[in-house]
Amino acid sequence: MTDQPVSDWLGAQFALLHPQLQSLHRDGGVLHGAVDIVFGRSLAGVFGRRLARRLGIPDAAGTHALEVDISHDGAALYWDRRFDQGSRMASVFRPVGHWPEGYWLEQTGPIELRLSVDVLDGGWYWRLLGAKFRGIPLPLWLLPQSKAYKRIENGSYRFHVGFSLPLFGLVLSYGGLLTAKIGD
Repeated sequence: MTDQPVSDWLGAQFALLHPQLQSLHRDGGVLHGAVDIVFGRSLAGVFGRRLARRLGIPDAAGTHALEVDISHDGAALYWDRRFDQGSRMASVFRPVGHWPEGYWLEQTGPIELRLSVDVLDGGWYWRLLGAKFRGIPLPLWLLPQSKAYKRIENGSYRFHVGFSLPLFGLVLSYGGLLTAKIGD
């Protein structure tokens, strides 16, 4: 591997990403903007707020400021998210193998996700393959269904992360439209 974990892992698929996503994953950068945090109703909302607190996401629904610092080295991709200049959610993504058989291991607090990637219409769509909590494997049927993607819309970075449970529906989602931060 070189110091470009995303392009190394995706191989020829990297060229199918929108040029702005290619640049972001090749050069790193800082994105900022407003995001909406939404929780489910009743028990799903209670679970969603607990999950949010564990991950460093604000547990109040509504619009929040988000800044994401994206960087990498030869071993991993790093995402450092700051909500409202306070709550922090840091993730380390380590590539294993190469697309299409390979996957990424995302470590966020006590949760490790095993994820694959689909490149569709220039966007990056995560697909959950497995998870561990504090090192203990969790069966897929026990995990919330997830929907997570990033793509470019009118020159800005659109992303969405959402979790839902069968019978309960939405647990937690957050997403929005971010722009690249120029200068300090």
